Amino acid sequence: MNRILILLFISFSLLGSNTKSNQFIARQGQVSFFSYTTAENIEAKNNQVLSIIDVSNNEIAISMLMNAFIFKKSLMYEHFNESYIESDLYPKATFKGHILDFDSSQVESQTRIVKGTLTIRNISKEIEIKTIITKDNNTYILEGDFEIVVKDFDIKIPPIVASNIAKIITTKFRFEYESYEE
Repeated sequence: MNRILILLFISFSLLGSNTKSNQFIARQGQVSFFSYTTAENIEAKNNQVLSIIDVSNNEIAISMLMNAFIFKKSLMYEHFNESYIESDLYPKATFKGHILDFDSSQVESQTRIVKGTLTIRNISKEIEIKTIITKDNNTYILEGDFEIVVKDFDIKIPPIVASNIAKIITTKFRFEYESYEE
């Protein structure tokens, strides 16, 4: 009986460690956005984005706090969090998706489509993102850019400043993943 219990324990341990060896985490991913306007360009960067990929099933998950974006001007930060994103009501943005046709054993850089659901302000939208994936030893780097249409996420822009805020926001990302270990 003890041998069976020990065998089961070893089997579960190996199964659990095998899963973990297929998971990679980026604890300080970077997401930035840029909004071109005739009055003043708006830029912000968030270096506290958490992401996990599982290369056994090519799944990816991303979570970030919206109030962690850093702006050049404090007034931009205030307007972004209070008036547009309403980060007190909607503190996080998330993405859950799948990397299409990804081969984790491939050493050279791969350009792949990441398809999934982006959620901002509790509004979810299906998107596809062209992503460059680079493998370096036992780490992965994912980077790319995509556009966010402001009205898709019910972000209200007052008419008086509508000409100062772009309708489409260019968003860039870079994640450096390391093997996930507890």
